[in-house]
Amino acid sequence: MDTLRIFDTTLRDGEQSPGASLNRAEKLEIARQLETLGVDIIEAGFPITSNDDFEAVRQIAGELQRATVCGLSRCVAADVDRAGEAVKDAAHGRIHVFCATSRIHREFKLKKAFDEIIKISVEHIQRARQFVDDVEFSPEDGSRTELDHLVEITHAAIEAGATTINIPDTVGYATPAEYGHIFAYVREKLPIIDEQGIILSSHCHNDLGLAVANSLAAAANGARQIECTINGIGERAGNAALEEIVMAIHTRGEAFGLRTNINTKKIYPTSRMVSHLTGLDVQRNKAIVGDNAFAHESGIHQDGMLKNRSTYEIMDPLEVGIPESKLVMGKHSGRAAFRQRLDQLGYAVDDETLQRCFEAFKALADKKKDVYDEDIEVLVEQQLDAASRRDLWTLTSVQVTTGTNAVPTATVTLTDTSGKADTDASTGDGPIDAIYSTIQRITGIRAELLDYQIRAVTGGKDAQGEVRVELRHHDKRVRGRGASTDVLEASAKAYLAAINRLRNVDAQPESTREVAQP
Repeated sequence: MDTLRIFDTTLRDGEQSPGASLNRAEKLEIARQLETLGVDIIEAGFPITSNDDFEAVRQIAGELQRATVCGLSRCVAADVDRAGEAVKDAAHGRIHVFCATSRIHREFKLKKAFDEIIKISVEHIQRARQFVDDVEFSPEDGSRTELDHLVEITHAAIEAGATTINIPDTVGYATPAEYGHIFAYVREKLPIIDEQGIILSSHCHNDLGLAVANSLAAAANGARQIECTINGIGERAGNAALEEIVMAIHTRGEAFGLRTNINTKKIYPTSRMVSHLTGLDVQRNKAIVGDNAFAHESGIHQDGMLKNRSTYEIMDPLEVGIPESKLVMGKHSGRAAFRQRLDQLGYAVDDETLQRCFEAFKALADKKKDVYDEDIEVLVEQQLDAASRRDLWTLTSVQVTTGTNAVPTATVTLTDTSGKADTDASTGDGPIDAIYSTIQRITGIRAELLDYQIRAVTGGKDAQGEVRVELRHHDKRVRGRGASTDVLEASAKAYLAAINRLRNVDAQPESTREVAQP
C-alpha cells in the first residue's frame, strides 16, 4: 500500500479557532504528542505573526527529531525569511508558502493579474529554497480556481522548486466529486508530478460538513498528503479531522489502497490533550473520540453487542486508545506511578514541571479520595498555563458569605511577587460577582466578563469543578482557567489567571496577524 502522509496543522490553523489560544509551553507539549502519534509533518505556526509564534516554531523545530516541522509564509520576503529562521535548526524543516489564485481573491483581495501572481509565487518559492530543500506551495482557494490556471501555477511552482503542492478547499465550498476531479485533472495534465515524485496535498475546511469526505476523495485521486487537525478544530467550522481520516484509512484500507504512519492507539489521548489545552470541548457524538462514539443505549444494539461486538461496532475502542477502565490514583500513589500515568496520557513534561504537577496531585488527593485521569489532565494543564506566565498575583485565600436574604460578600487575599499579601472585601449580585469585584479592587484592573463556564471534571460529590472565563479589557480579550474541589475557589483562580494574562499581553508587542490563511 502507498503511504498517505498526515500533515497536522492543529498548532497553526487549529489555533485560529475562535476561543482557542495556546501558549508556547502548551504548543510544545502538543507538538511532542503529535510526534509520538506518528504525524509526518507538523505545521507549528506562522512565524511572522508574532515573536511568541516565532519562538514556538523555533523551539519545536529544535526539539523534534522524526517529524518534519513546518512554518507558514505568505509570498512576502519578510515572511519567508522569518519562517526560514524559525525552522533552521529542525532535523527536517519545511517552509509552506501560499498565495491566493481564485478569481474572487485575485479581484477583491490581491487586486493582481494571474500572471503577476505566478511571478511572485515563483519568486518566493525560490527564496524559500535558499533556507530548506522541502518547500510546499498552496494556491489559496484552489478549489475555486479555474482548472487551467491551477495547472499553470502548479507547473510553475514545481519548476521553481516546490516539492509538495497543496490544493486547498479554503472555504469548504467543494463537494467530494468536484474536489476529487481537481486532483485527477491536475495529475492528467502534468505528468511531471508522478515522474518527479511531487506530492499532492489536500487541505479542506468544514463549512458544509464535507472536509473529511473531500479529503478522502482527494486521496482516492492521487493526493498523498492530507492536512488536518486534531478534533477537526480550525477557522469557522473547522478543518478535516485527523482522527476521522486516519481511522477511515485504517478501517477501510482495502478500499483506498493506502496506509498511514499514525499509531492509532495514541489518538484518544491526543484528542483529550488538545481539548483540554485549547479549551474546546469535543461534542459527545463526535466520530471516533466523542463520549458517545462507542456507547450503545438501544435495546436492539445492546443485544447485538452482547452476542458479538462486530454487529454494531466497526472498530475496537482500544484501537484508538480508549481505555476499557480508567486508572484511579490516590494519596498513596508514588511519583513513579504518577509519571507513568502522565506518559500514558501523552504528557512528556520535564522534571521541574513533573515535580510541580506531583505536588498539586498530592494536594488534590488530600481533598478527594480518588483522582481520575481527567483530574490529572486538569492539573497538568494548569501547570503548563502557569509556566507560561509571570504571575503578578497569586490567590492565597477566598471566603464568601452568602445565602437567602443575605448580601453576598467576598473576602479575598492575594499575594504579589514580592510576597506582600493584600486583603480586601466587596459585595456583589452573587458570590461570583462579589469575588470578581474584590479581585478588581485589589489589582486595580477592571475587566468585562464576557464568558463564564463551569463543569465537573469527574463524577461524584467530591469532583473538581473547572471554571473557564473570558475577559475584555479595552481592546484585549483573554481567557483564564481554574480548578478546585471548591467551585468558588476555582472561579477565583480562573479570573485571576485571566488578569495575570492581561498583564503579560500588555507587556508583549502587538501581533502582526493580518492576513487570511489557507
